[in-house]
Amino acid sequence: MPDRELIERLGDTLVHDFGVDRCRIRIVFAPYRICPLGAHIDHQLGQVTSMALDRGVWLAYTPLDTPEICMSSLDYPGTVRCHFKHVPDHQDGDWGNYVRGAIRALQQNHQLKTGLIGITAGRVSEGGLSSSAAVGVAYLLALEDVNALQLDVSENILLDQYIENTYLGLRNGILDQSAILLSKRRHLTLVDCADMHHELIPQRASMASFVVLIVFSGVKQALTSTDYNCRVAECTEAAQILLDATGQSAREPFLGNITPAQYATHRSRLAGAPARRAAHFFAESDRVQRGVEAWQLGDLPEFGRLITASGASSIENYECGAPPLIDLYHILIETGGVYGARFSGAGFRGCCLALVDPDRADEVAEEVHQRYAKQYPELKDDAAILICHSGDGAAILNEIS
Repeated sequence: MPDRELIERLGDTLVHDFGVDRCRIRIVFAPYRICPLGAHIDHQLGQVTSMALDRGVWLAYTPLDTPEICMSSLDYPGTVRCHFKHVPDHQDGDWGNYVRGAIRALQQNHQLKTGLIGITAGRVSEGGLSSSAAVGVAYLLALEDVNALQLDVSENILLDQYIENTYLGLRNGILDQSAILLSKRRHLTLVDCADMHHELIPQRASMASFVVLIVFSGVKQALTSTDYNCRVAECTEAAQILLDATGQSAREPFLGNITPAQYATHRSRLAGAPARRAAHFFAESDRVQRGVEAWQLGDLPEFGRLITASGASSIENYECGAPPLIDLYHILIETGGVYGARFSGAGFRGCCLALVDPDRADEVAEEVHQRYAKQYPELKDDAAILICHSGDGAAILNEIS
């Protein structure tokens, strides 16, 4: 449901600080997302599952007659200004990167004549929920709206990927953007990252209820300064070795271009880190298929067990996860009332997700908080816990008035 109090605050700030006409203000909501199964395989053309949450990024905006943007934020200081003819390269640590990246992305194939004044709410630094992809989607939809551009979802997925891959330099796939744009409340979204085909799978009425517990670790290291890109390169190395072994050297080196049977035949050619990355890819791909079957049957306990197994493989085979995230994962899976848990995102910072019995959610949150705070007292003040529900994908809402 819309956060009416926050929407009103955004509108009041635009009117007060910029003198805009309240009747012209529009709102974009772009949700945060979780990936229950399909960890770290989107960039290798695997199949992934996702769902949007009922929390995310809010952007209130109104058109400008000139081709420029003027953005402020409830969460970050300063004002971001940029003319469409002079869009600078990304600047480390600058929250304005996302709107500048959106302008660059759209200008590849579209002419932008109308600018906007806007204000956002929703912290881009909330690692693990793809808040960076969410805010990118919000800017894209707003810029398209004021310029009367009618773009389909597939193009927006690729445009948002451009912001992260090309403008920001992060080598991720299309999972985040797909989840943010395609999801539907009480559905599991299955996305094939090879061809962008997606399927919305409804939650069965017989499935036990659950809520999504998001537990922040307090670790805030930026994703692009971690070994994330290194892991992708190791997947590429494994894929090239396997493609060479199967006589497919000319194909692009993605693990998704190798069948499970080919992997089983030639996996002995792999060693070290590339071997472990490939082991994760093929096991995780299998978990996605079994997870979809469990979801279709309404078998939440089995779906949760597969999520927990995904978390273990992310630690053991994909070898990601800062020590606090790993310990937080173990605390969650040892806590009663938790169906399953894993990192949300790469696991180098940010948070863990857990599917939890709604009748025990408060109890689980308290127990997890106490155990984690005892183990990491220096992080406890930033280790917030959110109780969330599944939500719909990104959309432009009705006018604020």
